[in-house]
Amino acid sequence: MADKKAAIGMVKQLLSVSALCLLVACGNSSNPFMDDETDDGDPAGENGGETDGDTGGPIESDGRLPPGTTDPTPDTSIYRSEARVTDANDSNYGNGFANDIFYDGENDTFYVDGLAFDGTQPDGVAYSRAAGKLGSHAAYEAPTFVPDDVTGTPIRQFTHRAVYGVSPSGVSEFAVVRTGNYANYGFGGFIYQRNQLEDDPTADDLVLPPERPEGQATYSGDYAGLRDFQGRGGLELVRAQAEIDIDIGAFEGSCTGTNCEHAIRGYIFDREILDLNGNDISADYLAALNDDLPDGTPPAPEIPTITFRVGPGVMDENGEATGGVDTVDPEGNELDTGNYYLLLSGDHTTGDGEIAGIVVIEGDDPRFDNVTVRETGGFIATR
Repeated sequence: MADKKAAIGMVKQLLSVSALCLLVACGNSSNPFMDDETDDGDPAGENGGETDGDTGGPIESDGRLPPGTTDPTPDTSIYRSEARVTDANDSNYGNGFANDIFYDGENDTFYVDGLAFDGTQPDGVAYSRAAGKLGSHAAYEAPTFVPDDVTGTPIRQFTHRAVYGVSPSGVSEFAVVRTGNYANYGFGGFIYQRNQLEDDPTADDLVLPPERPEGQATYSGDYAGLRDFQGRGGLELVRAQAEIDIDIGAFEGSCTGTNCEHAIRGYIFDREILDLNGNDISADYLAALNDDLPDGTPPAPEIPTITFRVGPGVMDENGEATGGVDTVDPEGNELDTGNYYLLLSGDHTTGDGEIAGIVVIEGDDPRFDNVTVRETGGFIATR
């Protein structure tokens, strides 16, 4: 592992010359994509606790951040990864198993450790660029076959996809990895982070806007992710637009606890579902959704927007935030529920501030009986 980390550190240094490419890595020799340091986290600063990252419950709407950096500060790199679920009786068994995730910008390839039948990862054939236009982000696929070590007989691999995004500055990154060959969700994971760059170690230093009335800001960017299922196999891509609004100090004087006063509003809209060949299959999902609506209900004109729930206690002084999300039908009935996780970087009193985020949401899939669909997507948003 030490040799591998050294090699990846060399690759990361090479990526600094690829700033004009669609995807670049962070240029940080201690890239948290390869780090095992973990922490339960807590945006209110009241319930923090360490974890080894190898155990843990499923993601819940309890205000707790995913495992990752211990003792975060506004002036340090921070990473978070999906909590690992090792109980085979848990419906989320397999979450967080994708680890040692890294991207080779020189060859535009992607590596993931910790998953079964996804090629000879992490030292063999890498994930390569896959079909599907995802805006400024990109999809990668594991090899389809791997030869038997002795006979050379091709061995079919499981369907794995990764979606990766990075900001133009290289400060903000996210990655999502999911598997499509299990009746349940199967094995995968996500990571989001902010990086200290070797050529500008202060680029990630967080500076928040002043408090109200000046302290509001809006951010936008591309969103992309993967959709997997409970009750059937399969995997889908998703793309959309993200809009994030922040009101610093909005709940000041109306809440208790450390840094509970900030408010975040967000929308994931213009959602489109793609099959793994990159074909838009949104119409199939929308038709099934409208067929399930009660008689007389106006049809949904598009796939419902994912909306962040607004309330106090979502963001801390380090720029980390988590809260609930949902979608509703045309009559306001809840369809899907989940959580968002995001991380602010840079100077938000200027145009240099940016946000990396992850959304995990699930609900019944109207196209199938007794099937739940989970969407895990990431975004990079700037002013």
